[in-house]
Amino acid sequence: MSERTAAPGYSARRTLPLRVEIVRQFRRRRTLAMFGLLLGLPWVLAVAFMVGGEQERDNTPSLADMATQGGLNFAAFTLFVSVGFLLVVAVALFCGDTVASEASWSSLRYLLAAPVPRARLLRQKLIVALGYSAVAVLVLPLMALLAGTLAFGWNDIRLPGTGQLVPAADALPRLAIVVGYALVSQLVVAGLAFLLSVGTDSPLGAVGGAVGLVIICNILEAVEALGSWREVLPTYWNLAWMDALAPEITWDGMIKGVAVSLTYSVVLIALAFRRFQRRDIVS
Repeated sequence: MSERTAAPGYSARRTLPLRVEIVRQFRRRRTLAMFGLLLGLPWVLAVAFMVGGEQERDNTPSLADMATQGGLNFAAFTLFVSVGFLLVVAVALFCGDTVASEASWSSLRYLLAAPVPRARLLRQKLIVALGYSAVAVLVLPLMALLAGTLAFGWNDIRLPGTGQLVPAADALPRLAIVVGYALVSQLVVAGLAFLLSVGTDSPLGAVGGAVGLVIICNILEAVEALGSWREVLPTYWNLAWMDALAPEITWDGMIKGVAVSLTYSVVLIALAFRRFQRRDIVS
């Protein structure tokens, strides 16, 4: 609707405010269930470690071996076991369900008839979806840090592989790097799920499609015959944040991972906007 033909008082900038979309998405059961899972997982893992007791460690201890050495180690371990699947599902859920669910309920056409401009509707939904995805990636290690500290104490962090002790004050910036990198690496999942969401009225199809493609990339990553071609896979650099837990932080892998993730996410989101502008929402 143009400004000339719009009703008196109408302004496209006032349609679908972010606060409205934030509240709408927060009230969804899938949002509450996912955050409940993310907040509860660290406590389940902490109980599992306490019930299981101490494990024997070899000369090159892994993150699992170091998990009970303190809250910082436990937070790093929790992120390690979650970043490959649980966080992928969470981000795919928030970004893949946001538009597809409106289409499945037939409410998308009413939003656009309100009228909310297509580009604005998609932008508002993307901002809120990315916001919830970021919160999901952040709350897991923060809750793990709390659970691990209460269960195993606040100790200096022991680095995996060497067992070298790093003071907690020096380890906190490293953990911030780890969480920040995990957040950026999930942008690929967000962009892919969002692109699928604008092309279907099946929320399960958008979420499942994004998760399935990530799984396929993980499988291809294990095919060593692909050689250096594996480096262009969006999931190849997902664990590059482990370099932040080395005795000397190396940035090469993380820089490449950020570049790949940002490139894929920008392209996928641009395709989503292009696809939605041409979509026949009536059918």
